[in-house]
Amino acid sequence: MFVNVACLYIRMKMMEETAATQVAWVLSYVQGGVAEAWKDNLLDELAKGESEVETAEQLFAKIRDDFGETSEEERKIEQLRTIEQGGRTCDKYVQEFKKVARGSGYEGRPLIEEFKRGLNGSIRRKLAEAEELPTTIGEWQEKAVRLDRNQRQSRMEERMLGRNAARPGGNMQPREGGPYGGRGGQIT
Repeated sequence: MFVNVACLYIRMKMMEETAATQVAWVLSYVQGGVAEAWKDNLLDELAKGESEVETAEQLFAKIRDDFGETSEEERKIEQLRTIEQGGRTCDKYVQEFKKVARGSGYEGRPLIEEFKRGLNGSIRRKLAEAEELPTTIGEWQEKAVRLDRNQRQSRMEERMLGRNAARPGGNMQPREGGPYGGRGGQIT
């Protein structure tokens, strides 16, 4: 990520600068921990004329080699393996999952397994217990969204029913004198 951002900035704002200035600018952002020690060693090599790094492109290649910057596909796979529904709706989880899955190289059964792994347990169990299991990622996502919506609706209704039962008259019992007032439930 760092390399991509630095490369873009150089292309946009520093094309007229010398290669040495570009390299110095990139190195000014290499800070902390192992990266700081790496930078110090590279600066020593540059000062002694022992480094092969002369351009920003060569520096970026060295950073990638020494720090093993991951590819876009590897980042997508890592995200795919860690994404979870959590407290959000299944609709939101599905949309994020689709976004992350694009470019991951996953498809078919492995993609379905990653999707199922990230679902909340109650939805995953209900899907697994279904008479007819979904067979495609689209079917899994569609059924999961439907179950999640139903589950959330059911919880909301339970809360509403619980509140109504706690209120006076909320238990649907007729008031004194019947539903229309008066005596004995008669209309007067």
